[in-house]
Amino acid sequence: MLRTVSVVVIDGIAPFEFGVVCEVFGIDRTEDGVPAFDFRVCGERPGEPLAMGVGAQLIPEYGLEALRDADLVAVPAARIRDEYPPEVLRALADAHERGATMLSVCSGVFLLGAAGLLEGRRCTSHWRYAAQVAERFPGARIDPDVLFVDEGDIITSAGTAAGIDTCLHLIRREFGSAAATAIARRMVVAPQREGGQRQFVAAPVPEQTADSLQPLLAWMLDHLDADHTVPSLAERTRVSERTFARRFVAETGTTPHRWLSTQRVLHARSLLEQTDLGIEHIARVCGFGTAALLRHHFRQVVGVTPADYRRAFSHAESGQPSASGR
Repeated sequence: MLRTVSVVVIDGIAPFEFGVVCEVFGIDRTEDGVPAFDFRVCGERPGEPLAMGVGAQLIPEYGLEALRDADLVAVPAARIRDEYPPEVLRALADAHERGATMLSVCSGVFLLGAAGLLEGRRCTSHWRYAAQVAERFPGARIDPDVLFVDEGDIITSAGTAAGIDTCLHLIRREFGSAAATAIARRMVVAPQREGGQRQFVAAPVPEQTADSLQPLLAWMLDHLDADHTVPSLAERTRVSERTFARRFVAETGTTPHRWLSTQRVLHARSLLEQTDLGIEHIARVCGFGTAALLRHHFRQVVGVTPADYRRAFSHAESGQPSASGR
């Protein structure tokens, strides 16, 4: 079970990518039903400041010895360089050999590669760095089109906002969709985005402006069983259908229909994990109407049938967390 999270920071650490890891794993969200993590920020020389490259410094509290019993070792993006600190690379390799799950955000994948952890592995990074990763680590199989790659014990993400998708995916993998959705709600981001880097979508964190669609999105989540259409939603927000559709894509990165279908699937996942409700009943309360339509959309988003998902992840009877999926 994932309990101890150690974040490795080096000189030139990227503040946003570091912040993503802190936001998902470093904040106590037990009141939302999310397990508490023993969260550690680790550097080669604890107590000494590291330049962040944006006119600020970061002081790690822990040394590299804090990786020795970590369940997860996260490596945020940092300035790419020809050589990385040997002690940091050795600590990463040792942690992986011991059995820790390794997670990189954006250019953090270069540290994993320099530590020898990408040989024969599929991985990803920001699309701008894909060719550079392939050149420096020819044994790695770089996929520049996806938001993240989960190889079980090594998880790599694309650039910036994709780190959010990756961290939420790991929470979902380890603790189920309810925990991931709880964190996503607090962060005001989509629990799960579709597609990959080819979309060049904007970050899924919407601007909090007066005309934000967040109140509408929250209302839709509370009424997933209703029949939502673009005309009815546009009328509710008191704008034209064309303006509504444009604003919806700009704020969520997808169309109203696809967003609603994904949210319905995510709700179905939660019900499959936590209840023993029948598939037909779940289809109705999630807004799909029929089990056949639920199966169709569920398989498109999740990749398996609702019944297969329930067999793998349901803990309604035992009350215990589902299998980690490793």
